[in-house]
Amino acid sequence: MSTDETPSLSPRAVAIADSPDGPHLVAKGRGALAEQILALAFAHGVKVRQDAALTEMLEAFEVESPIPAPALDAVAAVLSHVYAATHAA
Repeated sequence: MSTDETPSLSPRAVAIADSPDGPHLVAKGRGALAEQILALAFAHGVKVRQDAALTEMLEAFEVESPIPAPALDAVAAVLSHVYAATHAA
């Protein structure tokens, strides 16, 4: 999950999930919808990373679409961060 909460703008959030077919976008939103996405993530223990550039890039994709090759490096970095945070000793 990536989020951008720039004070002068309404919050934005996107959520990605990994699957056997590769990562895909599962949710995106601004304002109140972004706040709901974040609340659900926190409630379910999903790690959140604040990354304005990645959020902006992923907002261009449709929900349930696979992450295109040009964005995979950035998404892989986020998934690596999430894995490390989840499996930290």
